[in-house]
Amino acid sequence: MPELPEVETVVRSLRPQLIGRTILVFEPIWPKVIEAVLLDDFTAAVEGQKIKDVTRRGKFILLHLDSVHLAVHLRMTGTLFITRKPVTDFQHITAVFHISAGEKLFFRDTRKFGRIYLYRDLEVLDRKLGIEPLGVGFTTEWLWENLRIRKRQMKALLLDQTFLAGLGNIYADEVLWRAKIHPLKLSNTVSSTKTKELHEAIGTILADAIAANGTTIRDFTFQDEQTGGFNNELQVFQKEDSACPRCSTTIRKIRAVGRGTHICPRCQRQ
Repeated sequence: MPELPEVETVVRSLRPQLIGRTILVFEPIWPKVIEAVLLDDFTAAVEGQKIKDVTRRGKFILLHLDSVHLAVHLRMTGTLFITRKPVTDFQHITAVFHISAGEKLFFRDTRKFGRIYLYRDLEVLDRKLGIEPLGVGFTTEWLWENLRIRKRQMKALLLDQTFLAGLGNIYADEVLWRAKIHPLKLSNTVSSTKTKELHEAIGTILADAIAANGTTIRDFTFQDEQTGGFNNELQVFQKEDSACPRCSTTIRKIRAVGRGTHICPRCQRQ
């Protein structure tokens, strides 16, 4: 599933191409891509609207129109791209936005888990999501206070989008390894020193991943079928049976929150 760096990569590729363009026609190839609103109401709300900005909130791509907002969640295999070239294979295209200047914005999704939501007030979405890990409010102090008042396994907490918006399986494994925290460790037992290391790890790894255009494990691509380049920087994710880059201990794969989770048994003692 695309996580914060991958979604931010898509946003940065789309923003200069979409700002100022008008949605002329919305074409729902697979109508179920629209969530929680009638298709006719969605179409009436977006057609004729100008795209004022493209931003990100957690794992959502936000298209800010004249009077409404669209929130696109890519889920497992979704991708959003713009092109003037004819698209002949519509097998995995779930929606098309025909926009001004003769271009089209395509939503392609092999597994059809991705969804598009319509919001008139983004506060509704904002209340569902936790703090932004790259936002100014995400400080070491905030993290320390919010770990102490919870008693949850660390990986479970990092994956909880109502706590911290944007991390998924890849970057949760990477930041916990960087901070030398076991994924099953309870949040209220993490020391202030480890909290500082975790905060630094989250900021550094996410920033580096964005600079590399994210990570492509299997499906993630962005404009013109480009792939992410952070794969070469992964230290533990999907590295089971390899040597830990820090201590040479064999990396193990365990289960945490029902997810395959990669750890160094020596660096990340429980």
